[in-house]
Amino acid sequence: MKKLIIINGPNLNLLGKREPNIYGSLSFTEFLDTIKAKYPTAAIEHYQSNIEGELIDKIQEVGFSYDGIILNAAAYTHTSIGIGDAVKAIETPVVEVHISNTFGREEFRHQSFVSPNAKGIILGFGLQSYELAIQSFL
Repeated sequence: MKKLIIINGPNLNLLGKREPNIYGSLSFTEFLDTIKAKYPTAAIEHYQSNIEGELIDKIQEVGFSYDGIILNAAAYTHTSIGIGDAVKAIETPVVEVHISNTFGREEFRHQSFVSPNAKGIILGFGLQSYELAIQSFL
């Protein structure tokens, strides 16, 4: 059984409430229940924090023992050299995920400190971006 973790960054705890025209109306908890049922051969965990250092701590904690990390660092994608360095420092492969097409949004969202060290990048498919990332590990 593959051991995977989804790590979500700031404001993703508001999915289902925050800007539903961009992020949809489904909460992440509801979505997570659906994908856990759909992929019973994967042990899928979830972690979310609005705090940069906590995200780095979690990446370091799981980065040598899990089969895959699905990382949506949200706004920290574009600002956090520390998160980018954490992804570079670990052995577990990371797939960078974004719900929206970041290249169709503000210019500052076109830069990622995660991408250079990620196994792959999936963006713009709504919550299905996470599912595509899970499939990449299975």
